[in-house]
Amino acid sequence: MNLDKNQKALFLTGMENELEPILQEVTNIRPENMLTVQCYGPVISNPYGDIMRSVIIAIYQENVEEIFVVGTKDRETASVNALTQLDSMKDKIQTLDYLFQNSRPEYPGGTVNEWLNGKENGSDNIENCVNTIHHHPLVPSYVKVRGLIVNTKDEKFSIAEVPINKTASTLT
Repeated sequence: MNLDKNQKALFLTGMENELEPILQEVTNIRPENMLTVQCYGPVISNPYGDIMRSVIIAIYQENVEEIFVVGTKDRETASVNALTQLDSMKDKIQTLDYLFQNSRPEYPGGTVNEWLNGKENGSDNIENCVNTIHHHPLVPSYVKVRGLIVNTKDEKFSIAEVPINKTASTLT
C-alpha cells in the first residue's frame, strides 16, 4: 500500500493486540500516526453509537484521512456463543427475542444472538462497518474508508474495498 507516512490513520480493530505491528508494516504508517479504536467485532451496530462517535471525533480532532476496519479471518465467536448459552441468560434472551420480533427495539438483527455475534461471515461485518462509516453524514468525503482482513494463520492480508456505486443505508 502506498500511503503517505505522515498521514494519520484510524484503525477500528477487534481486541487482538498483536495486530498493530502487522498493520504498521502493511500500511507503512508510523506508530505515532496510528490511532486505534478497539471493540469486540469490529461491528458498528448503531451509526449514532459510541464507536461511531469515537470515529467521527478522531476524524476532526486528529485530522484522520484514512480509516481501516480490520477483522481477522476465521475469528472465533465461541466466547459470545457460550455467553448466550448460559442458563441464567436464557430467559432474558427469550424475552428480548420476543421484543425483537414484535416491537423492533433499537438493536439490529432478528435475534439477540445475531446482535451479540454479528454476522457469521466476518467480511460481511467489515463491509457493513465500512459502508456505515463511508455513508455517514458527518464523515467528510475526503476520508478514505477500507476494510482489511487479516488471516491470522499465515499473516496474509487482503483489502476489501467498498464499491463506489454502493448505496447508502439509512442512518436515522
